[in-house]
Amino acid sequence: QVQVVESGGGLVQAGGSLRLSCVARSTLSISTMGWYRQIPGKQRELVAFITRSGNANYAESMKQRFGISRDNAKNTVILQMNSLGPEDTAVYYCTAQTYSSGSTYWGQGTQVTVSS
Repeated sequence: QVQVVESGGGLVQAGGSLRLSCVARSTLSISTMGWYRQIPGKQRELVAFITRSGNANYAESMKQRFGISRDNAKNTVILQMNSLGPEDTAVYYCTAQTYSSGSTYWGQGTQVTVSS
């Protein structure tokens, strides 16, 4: 099994930055890790994901402001968010996928609130 734990959410003023961290705790080998978000009243959407080899992909609307990175040795993934606006207010979820089954595991989510 995989336990996914996020941290780093909080309240930030518009124009500010926030860094989210996530660790996937497991004895299984982790492949792709990523971040999704759910804005109130909307469907959950992809923010970014990164493969074990370091290939990163972003949602088009976020690629200029957000950066994703990972540490394979620690099974951690970081989401650096810059130039935040109120529209970025959401619960951010981390995901981790295993090589063995291809299953995707989700964290509990961390709240990000951007005040105007």
